[in-house]
Amino acid sequence: MTSPSPVSSAALTERELEALRLLAEGHTVKSIAAGLGRSEASINERLRDARRKTGVGSSRELARLLAEQKIWDRKSDLSDAASSSETRQGPPQKRGRWSKGRMMMLIAIPLAAAGLLVTNANEQERPAAPVAVARAAKSPLAGRWSLDVGKLPEDQRPAAVTITFTPEANGQWHTLVIIENRDGAMIKAESTAALDGVAVPVGGSMAEIDSVSLRQPEPGTLVMTLGKDGKRVSTRVYTVAKDKKTMTETIVWAAEGMPPIVTTTFNRVG
Repeated sequence: MTSPSPVSSAALTERELEALRLLAEGHTVKSIAAGLGRSEASINERLRDARRKTGVGSSRELARLLAEQKIWDRKSDLSDAASSSETRQGPPQKRGRWSKGRMMMLIAIPLAAAGLLVTNANEQERPAAPVAVARAAKSPLAGRWSLDVGKLPEDQRPAAVTITFTPEANGQWHTLVIIENRDGAMIKAESTAALDGVAVPVGGSMAEIDSVSLRQPEPGTLVMTLGKDGKRVSTRVYTVAKDKKTMTETIVWAAEGMPPIVTTTFNRVG
């Protein structure tokens, strides 16, 4: 049996390769769109263009063929917003294995700098202030949430993590994160930002991040990125369930050696 002919990736753009890489890792068009802050139609268009350029009829088959050719080992920087230096200077030096508690602190903290999921003004118009205020006021995200630490590996779970989202009258959101380590140490992070993707400073004691930007594509979803010194650390999508009692956090890491996508669960406590 002969092996399939190699597929050339030379004609593919970075955005097309990015979508194919995530597809090869098992993600769906829907999860890729959510993780990258784009519409499903936009992701489908990238995949369609990639199929046309390579002549491969199936997006997943194309992604598999490229993965087998180790395309991404040679071209690891596929993010629109991240440079190779950003990737090298991303979070924690202890990559590949999470340090106890510390990685979960990063997972739980919804504080972000401008990054991959911040909407480009050329691709999507920002909502007018009155619309943003009305959307925030009705958002099921508002309130206090507690991380379900019981679903985390025992050696990686903090004692408790709470997130409080408070929409303000001017359309901005106040975010307060309190982390309690198992040794009793407390970490606090606090910010106030508009839902326009513009980064603002973060106060508190979390050294790995220093600014936050927010975007709310719909009332039950909040998109943000974590950053340090203007470089993206991770991108997060918070989605409230229909019963409004639980909230899912989906994280896309920027650095190599980190889990590509991580999901955690928060329960409403107030």
